[in-house]
Amino acid sequence: MKLRDIVEVLKLDVRTGSSDRLDVEVTGGYASDLMSDVIAGAEEGNLWVTLQTHQNTVAVGVMKSLCGIILVNGREPEKETIQKAEVQGIPLLISTMPTFELVGRLFELGIGKKGKPA
Repeated sequence: MKLRDIVEVLKLDVRTGSSDRLDVEVTGGYASDLMSDVIAGAEEGNLWVTLQTHQNTVAVGVMKSLCGIILVNGREPEKETIQKAEVQGIPLLISTMPTFELVGRLFELGIGKKGKPA
């Protein structure tokens, strides 16, 4: 499933992400608020769900070659986070849903752990 389709179906707000970055294929998902956990467990092409709004999320997204980051509970990224995401080309998306609900919806859409169907 393409990131653009997920944005439309889940009514996510796009804070950063040019059109071509939203046309990437989502290979799986990862939900965590611990940077070290994401570094250890997320895989290239995953969509990361978190409540962290600081710019280190973008650094982890770039390091792991993630397709995007969804911030939950309507959290807004810090100004520096938006700037860094724009420079690095990482889509930052906002959902008003809590993590548990959003991950469930992603799972219903077929987004599971890479290599393991939902």
